[in-house]
Amino acid sequence: MLEQIKGLHHVTSMARDARQNNAFFTGKLGLRRVKKTVNFDAPDVYHLYYADEVGTPGSVMTYFPFPNIGKGRPGTGEVGTTVFSIPEGSLAYWENHLAEQGVTGLKREERFGEKRLDFDGPDGDSFAFVEESDDTRVPWAKGGVAADEAIRGFHSVSMRLRDAGATAELLKFMNYEEIDKQGDIRRFRVKNGNGADIVDVETLPGMALADLGAGSVHHVAFAVENREKQLEVRKALLETGYQVTPVIDRDYFWAIYFRTPGGVLFEVATNEPGFDRDEDTAHLGEALKLPTQHAHLRPYLEKHLQPLEN
Repeated sequence: MLEQIKGLHHVTSMARDARQNNAFFTGKLGLRRVKKTVNFDAPDVYHLYYADEVGTPGSVMTYFPFPNIGKGRPGTGEVGTTVFSIPEGSLAYWENHLAEQGVTGLKREERFGEKRLDFDGPDGDSFAFVEESDDTRVPWAKGGVAADEAIRGFHSVSMRLRDAGATAELLKFMNYEEIDKQGDIRRFRVKNGNGADIVDVETLPGMALADLGAGSVHHVAFAVENREKQLEVRKALLETGYQVTPVIDRDYFWAIYFRTPGGVLFEVATNEPGFDRDEDTAHLGEALKLPTQHAHLRPYLEKHLQPLEN
């Protein structure tokens, strides 16, 4: 069992418009943009990171906004819904706030005994809030949402699969235990987690495969403390038969990737070095930061990339 894994690290999705995406997460959801950089493999496209004050693992939502990307088609083999944790008693605030902001898809429900509010992102992304009474994580309180209501970080992700069997076994190997079941949804929680502890797995055998595009989750990342722990995880996954990438330097964390039996792309990311490695904490996400290999493109990118603020 991979006891090195401590819960979610980040979720990375696709978008169509960078400015709209930035306005949604920093304005409507009140998160902090903690990094403005570019896609390592397509440097003419932003990579935007939104989180709490310092980009704590388990709070980080990231986006690749491709200007000409088509809309994603929901289906199996993907993370369907990304769920944020909010304080107990704040659901009514968020329902009113999001309605005033013109957010669509608002729907209250209860799942696994938790009060929940579903809503859409700007590209039809599927999100939800869940009230939690014992989430002690410190929110970003300067984004226009008071600390008593502000997002604490991730609560969970929900995956849609045609057959959950092999993925369930993988999650158990990754330090998750099955704690509940409701209909076709099985709930897994990581042991001794970082607060972003839950993965839900929904079995939908008759649903078509997802088609990646704007509004789709590209991959979900799980957190390990450091590179040593990451290498231990990589070795164990390889020995189990998974095809795992070499360790890749992503500037703010080190990453490995592998495809799950259900088709979802998993990443294992380190908590180190963090988002303050090249910016003071007081100014996270303000300047355009470029990977070393793309530094020579700065004059072009500063003219080409869409300004995030009006």
